[in-house]
Amino acid sequence: MLLGMMGSGKSSVGSALGDATGWPFVDNDALVERATGRTARELLAVGGVDAMREAESAALRAGLAIRPPAIVATAAGTVLRADDRELIAGGGLVAWLRATAAVLAARATGADHRPWLEDDPLGWFERALAERDPLYASIADIAIDTGTSSPAQAAEAILARCSAGG
Repeated sequence: MLLGMMGSGKSSVGSALGDATGWPFVDNDALVERATGRTARELLAVGGVDAMREAESAALRAGLAIRPPAIVATAAGTVLRADDRELIAGGGLVAWLRATAAVLAARATGADHRPWLEDDPLGWFERALAERDPLYASIADIAIDTGTSSPAQAAEAILARCSAGG
């Protein structure tokens, strides 16, 4: 299970893990779009935050239904729901990919499918990290700073943890 904010590298690290292991990699954003025909931004515009979060939760459950071993990247906001946190924590090794607000804002700004970032990306990330970091930490088995490591290095660290029995 890959957990972290948008821009933290879940897609890049997930792809690197998939390449290294041969395991299937599923990204929550892709699962949301496949299930609903809409991006998170479109869901937010049409149905509001609740519709977007419901779709992300459904995508999380779909990712967890894939026969293990598999790599599942969760939507950043799934951590806000206690039921989703419980599913993530029980879904296998949970790797929290983290970076500073400045790194995340630089990486994520401008992507069409990412809501929230039009007005003040850095401020949004600072506020979101203050709220979410303790939640991510509460269910993570391993934390990796993706602001200072490449996707390949992050994947290596996760695989080392898997080999160590974590």
